Amino acid sequence: MLPRHMQRLGRDWIAHWNGSQILALNSPVSSCVRWAGHYPWALFPLPVPVDFSANWRLPPFFGPRRQFQNSNWQLDNFTQSSCFRLPNPSMKSEGEEPLTKKRKLSGQHDTSTPEEETNFSNQKEALCLSVAQNEDKHSSKKGAVKRHWEYFCQHSRTMKIFENKETDQSNTESEAKFDFTVMSYNILSQNLLEDNSHLYKHCRQRLLIWTYRFPNILQEIKQLDADVLCLQEVQEDHYRTEIKSSLESLGYHCEYKMRTGRKPDGCAICFKTSKFSLISSNPVEFFRHDIPLLDRDNVGLVLLLQPRFHCKTNAAICIANTHLLYNPRRGDIKLTQLAMLLAEIASVAPQKDGTFCPIIICGDFNSVPGSPLYRFIKEGKLNYEGLAIGKVSGQEQFPRGQRILSIPIWPKKLGISQNCVYEIKRQQKEENAGEKLEAAKLDNTQEIVITSEKLSSKLQHRFKLSSVYSHYFPDTGIPEVTTCHSRSAVTVDYIFYSAANDDTAAQPGAEDSFHGGLKLLGRLALLTEKDLWTVNGLPNENNSSDHLPLLAEFRLIER
Repeated sequence: MLPRHMQRLGRDWIAHWNGSQILALNSPVSSCVRWAGHYPWALFPLPVPVDFSANWRLPPFFGPRRQFQNSNWQLDNFTQSSCFRLPNPSMKSEGEEPLTKKRKLSGQHDTSTPEEETNFSNQKEALCLSVAQNEDKHSSKKGAVKRHWEYFCQHSRTMKIFENKETDQSNTESEAKFDFTVMSYNILSQNLLEDNSHLYKHCRQRLLIWTYRFPNILQEIKQLDADVLCLQEVQEDHYRTEIKSSLESLGYHCEYKMRTGRKPDGCAICFKTSKFSLISSNPVEFFRHDIPLLDRDNVGLVLLLQPRFHCKTNAAICIANTHLLYNPRRGDIKLTQLAMLLAEIASVAPQKDGTFCPIIICGDFNSVPGSPLYRFIKEGKLNYEGLAIGKVSGQEQFPRGQRILSIPIWPKKLGISQNCVYEIKRQQKEENAGEKLEAAKLDNTQEIVITSEKLSSKLQHRFKLSSVYSHYFPDTGIPEVTTCHSRSAVTVDYIFYSAANDDTAAQPGAEDSFHGGLKLLGRLALLTEKDLWTVNGLPNENNSSDHLPLLAEFRLIER
């Protein structure tokens, strides 16, 4: 009679062997990351090598217990021929999954396209080294959403792993190019989560606690390994005690701006010190105690960064991050906050030749694609005459209340023109440039200009911006989604950038960008609402925010 624990061990092994993951021991199996499942004798999932029978031997089950414990596992051959990654045990909760979810997940298959499979076979070693980019194709987590990279350039980030080793760094062409990645991610403040618990009724409670969420968020940041992080809803106490130190240990320098009100969260921009140095950090507070319109506590942050690479000119990149007001019925506040952010960018980004350095604007804009606010960012102009306040952001299909935007939207004392630049700073420059009498004349002229602007309902800005994402899947027309909870699943998060003249990924209207300099090389694809509900929406056991991270790769082309 076998001991009871050995009988149970044998039953478990037979159950696994007879399940959906039966292996043909004598037939070759693909060497890409495939997991045969969890086996009772292993502390980690069993990887399947090219030739299972040649590289690995089953431990003896029915011998003495000591013999089983001392079994010599031969994994050397496997590690030479296959790339694999152990799952993060802190993100695993298979025992608590509903049966319906287990059935759904067990029926999922690898949906890699032939192009992706060909790319894998040609660059197997590169893909093993670039786990972050190919996480979507080989993820072993149950319930993990699959996201793939979409490239617009033949030189992908994966290819550059070898490219950088083999390329002569003294080559003139390589010196003129600087590639970097940018992430925008609303990580969901714990305070806001708890204050709006009705949005997360679909989630198991244990998935919503910060001690569960933060390791997941940090792991996601590690895997995607962006050179610049633009984070929203960063709670101040969490930032001070663990977020900042954790990111600094990964090689980031962090800048942070907390909201001005009682909600203790804010925006952070973190960058790899190996890639950039900080020129200036410019926080923007949207609250103005003397202007009733601006009674909200949202903020922005604008950084000017110096790339660490040899170049002929002092190239700089302006990175902005913000989280605009949520309230769908206050489009007047949203537009004013946006104008204040654009004015700060316009004061930070000018170069000596009169143009702007390349600009990237990230954030949660609480506005949907195609809305008036979105069009204003991309097109650089907006005629808001007769526009209802509730329609500015497009968040509600049938907005409540049809109050029309006033002309102008914000008062003169804000000091920002309808061209979204600081009027006060411009006046100071003009006064310093000439004599007092001439400066007085300029002031009188400007008063007339500002008065005429009050009669105009047109907003403008000088940046030619394109969106990293297209917001709809081209084959189906189904909308992309950046946030998903119990109430809605929409796109509100964006990465906008000033596109170079030869950027093939730029949307119409950005080709004539006179300040350009950025070329979009690739992006981490977004998902549909249906995709997200197959893993029970957001947050879930693997994705611990109600937003998805946006990630793009750019090339700075020196002019």
